[in-house]
Amino acid sequence: MTNTTGIAPHQEESRSARLITDGMEPRNVIVLVSLGVGLAQDNPLTGLAWALEAVLFAAVIPVAYIKYGMRRGMWADRHVGQRQRRLLLIPVIMASVATGIGGMLWLEAPRQMLALVAAMLATLAVLLPITVFWKISVHTSVAAGALAMLADAYSPLLWIATPVVALIAWSRIILRDHTVAQTVAGAAVGAVVAGSVFTAVSG
Repeated sequence: MTNTTGIAPHQEESRSARLITDGMEPRNVIVLVSLGVGLAQDNPLTGLAWALEAVLFAAVIPVAYIKYGMRRGMWADRHVGQRQRRLLLIPVIMASVATGIGGMLWLEAPRQMLALVAAMLATLAVLLPITVFWKISVHTSVAAGALAMLADAYSPLLWIATPVVALIAWSRIILRDHTVAQTVAGAAVGAVVAGSVFTAVSG
């Protein structure tokens, strides 16, 4: 059965899921949460400058490495769908994020900006050993962690955006990249680990 556009319902569903998965991939969410926390600082302009530093080490460098890996045939796509390949990628991202933290400590970044990147590193540190035996969702982990940090930086009312995380989970399930359990577990890890570390380091 097709609709008035001539596209089968399952094809349309898959196309929507692909748009959500690509549009809300970890890189984009990291950019958004970094800018959001940066704008929450007493001096928003200074906060945005620190946000750019966070984006460089947590998103730009990792994406550059992912593209390098694609060219070398290390993985097939930018989402790195094979669990075993993620075991090669996550440590590299952790090293990049840790370097960013070192720079922030050296230059005495605001505590919330340091907390942002520390929370990212802590989340990766939890995801890595799980990924050894199970393909937990990084998409939902990053999204839920970002929401937890923004809720702490601004207002708990932001938890009203939780359906966005559920929508991302839906897209990953529809595309058969993850199971329901893997997306729920990813969201739980992101919210708990990133949220608690961000709150603790922010002081």
